[in-house]
Amino acid sequence: MYQDKITPNSSNRNAHEIDYEIFGEEMQFVEIELDPEEGVVAEAGTFMMMDDQIKMNTILGDGSNQETGILGKIFSAGKRILTGESLFMTVFTNDGFGKKKISFASPYPGKIVPIDLTAFGGKFICQKDAFLCAAKGVSIGVEFSKNIGRGLFGGEGFIMQKLEGDGLGFIHAGGTMSKKVLQPGEVLKVDTGCIVGFTQDVAYDIEFVGGIKNTVFGGEGLFFATLKGPGTVYVQSLPFSRLAGRVLAMAPRTGKGTKGEGSILGGIGDLLDGDNRF
Repeated sequence: MYQDKITPNSSNRNAHEIDYEIFGEEMQFVEIELDPEEGVVAEAGTFMMMDDQIKMNTILGDGSNQETGILGKIFSAGKRILTGESLFMTVFTNDGFGKKKISFASPYPGKIVPIDLTAFGGKFICQKDAFLCAAKGVSIGVEFSKNIGRGLFGGEGFIMQKLEGDGLGFIHAGGTMSKKVLQPGEVLKVDTGCIVGFTQDVAYDIEFVGGIKNTVFGGEGLFFATLKGPGTVYVQSLPFSRLAGRVLAMAPRTGKGTKGEGSILGGIGDLLDGDNRF
């Protein structure tokens, strides 16, 4: 269990101040405490439970102060389509008189990571499906890569998400999360799918693995992600794409008997039973 209270550095904060508590180990959820009129914005499908007198409202965009007018909201929401997310987000606001609690759950085994944007210069960049929820007033946008090589081979494409503002956001890391604080000039090489997010000062690029044997037989892909400090990097041990790939690989195929995960025959058995045709 993890608990914290975010204390504002200034009375001029735009985002709402929220208290939170994280429960669980492998399948975590975050419980957020809202004062009257405080709100939190979340992705569709992350809601778990909430107290009475919390009002749910589906909005176009993220509800941040950066959106001005209907055109600004449409443009902000339209950019989210590029990340594979919905046009709409959900805002939960405490309409009661006392403190109320609302909870959001992680989508698959891993860790929920609180991100205080004031500690990172007001901006944090993360992979497209990492965002869970944030204090109302935090802007959830897209970060376009200016590096063609990074966009084509970097695992996350040209587009990543960015959180901007002076509030608190929550992201999700698959498996076990590792936080690395890089010194100026320090380089960290990471599997492209294992990146959760990083601060805006980190230089992100890709590097070819090199070597014919490594390329053909290495099984680790053709490229590394290189992250150069200064800055903070969050790395996950179990990207969702890797988890989904393992599940699909072990799923029985339609119309075929299973030989068991530990079978000596394995895939060779498929060749011997006549099910594979060329």
